[in-house]
Amino acid sequence: MSQANVNLVRGLYDAFAAGDVPAVLGRMSQDIIWNEAENFPYADGNPYVGPEAVLNGVFARCVAEWDGFGVEIEEFLDAGETVVALGRYVGTYRETGRPQRTQVVHVWRIADGKVIGFQQYADTLGIAKVMGRT
Repeated sequence: MSQANVNLVRGLYDAFAAGDVPAVLGRMSQDIIWNEAENFPYADGNPYVGPEAVLNGVFARCVAEWDGFGVEIEEFLDAGETVVALGRYVGTYRETGRPQRTQVVHVWRIADGKVIGFQQYADTLGIAKVMGRT
């Protein structure tokens, strides 16, 4: 079952990269609990509960505030019902014109073929500098 979980998460990133928001949201449980890293700019809504909350509180802000926002995953770690993704955020913050290559770790919790939990860990100081907040 765990390879299926890795494939589920990999497919989520692929759909996000393709701009297929319905496919991304469709991989989430209706009661997903999503947490951005403490001190991350979008953590102000933690926890985001449900796909619509994630869409409006996180994804919409990424699209509105960044040019070329993306997630480049370098490695997936299979831990059964948990999948860990190691990678970087890319894109240029519109307000400052500064690019990012922010180091991130995403921890995905899976049950019954759906994502039920997400925890982001990120270089919050690096992103704050890119966004002109330090």
